[in-house]
Amino acid sequence: MHILAVGLNYKTAPVEIREQFAIAENELPLALQQLKNTPSVLECAIVGTCNRTELYAVVDRLPLCGQSLRSFMEKWFGVPKQEMTPHLYIYEGDQAIRHLFRVASGLDSLVIGETQILGQVKHSLMLAQQERTTGTIFNTLFKQAVTMAKRAHSETSIGENPVSVSYAAVELGKRIFGDFAQKTVLIIGAGKMSELTAKHLYANGAQKVIVANRTLQRAEDLAGKFDGRACGWEELPAALAEADIVISSTGSRQQVLTCTEVKAAMQRRKSRPLFMIDIAVPRDLDPAIGDLPNVFLYDIDDLQMIVESNLKERRKEAIKIDKMIATEMEQFDAWYRTLAVTPVIQALQKKAGDIHQETMESLLRKLPDLDEREITVIRKLTKSMVNQILRDPIVGIKEMAEKRNGAQTVETVTKLFALEDELAGQKRQQSKPVMYNAIGEEKAKAADLTSAGEPQRAAYSGAGLQPVNAQA
Repeated sequence: MHILAVGLNYKTAPVEIREQFAIAENELPLALQQLKNTPSVLECAIVGTCNRTELYAVVDRLPLCGQSLRSFMEKWFGVPKQEMTPHLYIYEGDQAIRHLFRVASGLDSLVIGETQILGQVKHSLMLAQQERTTGTIFNTLFKQAVTMAKRAHSETSIGENPVSVSYAAVELGKRIFGDFAQKTVLIIGAGKMSELTAKHLYANGAQKVIVANRTLQRAEDLAGKFDGRACGWEELPAALAEADIVISSTGSRQQVLTCTEVKAAMQRRKSRPLFMIDIAVPRDLDPAIGDLPNVFLYDIDDLQMIVESNLKERRKEAIKIDKMIATEMEQFDAWYRTLAVTPVIQALQKKAGDIHQETMESLLRKLPDLDEREITVIRKLTKSMVNQILRDPIVGIKEMAEKRNGAQTVETVTKLFALEDELAGQKRQQSKPVMYNAIGEEKAKAADLTSAGEPQRAAYSGAGLQPVNAQA
């Protein structure tokens, strides 16, 4: 079996390409089912956000499956291969696993270290489980990725330094005011960036929002989002005297506020500190305003410098997370290799169980006068002996599988314990037209998951392992 990841993201495709590959939430179940029914796909999940669309699949035939996944994308999204191929990436095996860990941790995000993607990866797993398109491998891998990402954010400071202009403005304001309780925000203009910054300030405790705009209706629309009030352009001087924080983004070709106007407002304010953020290009606020006492003026370049400095700090933390990912991959690889010996362990347990049962039946025939209590005690004690005898061999088998080729371990253990008949019985059982979905329920579809020379596929079909599709 092999793990594949195929997709595109903000680094490989512009937004006009990415939007062609967006999958609506209500379409995801059908997309998962069709992807699952793609030839050779055993398990699958889809991670879709505004910045990426990625297909993850467990497949049984690597040479053809990359092409099959691209064909699925061509049919589902209606984009010819020659148009989408330049924007696609495909990861196999360890590369695919590492990519998923990096995605879940926010290391592959446009804003490095952001946490929203973690919830999106978790949602992708839950939806795939709901649609029964995942099995043992992806249920384990995705859960491990989500758990590791949570730990990465709690054990490092990758999320502590703001890396957006709006968050940088909030952090600057905290340095001046400590907190925003009882503070008033004045928004000059109705730009998206100033709205976003005001949203973060409001969420951090600023309790009053005033919006000034040349078009009063637009001011009223924006003010309504914060339970604030709108004011006309002529009311700007009075609003300036009232505000503690000013955010300006008007798109005007001329300065909106001069140093003289702000100086007059400061006199009415009795020199209370005034925090001003000029996000406009060209600038709305006279740079000389920053020279006034108790006025703290920052423009877009100041905020970008803070963002870049914080990004450097996040990159340092990302190195720590990459090391964590390497450790997680080793653990997953060790677990994955034990799958190859799962059938032989089950065969060993079955053979021991059969011997125990035969021995108990022989004992009861020879000692017919035993009462129920005595039979129960003997059965429990002898079963305990069998389990204790098996414990060390089973641990040893798993350790052997982790350290060397699983197929060789299967062959050695099979011969050592003479398990050929038990494994043959497993194969006959698996050849019946019954499969198991992601939660262990039977699903009628013929498939023989074992064959000579294919120990990985044989491992997949052991007890507790739930393949969902095995088309050849």
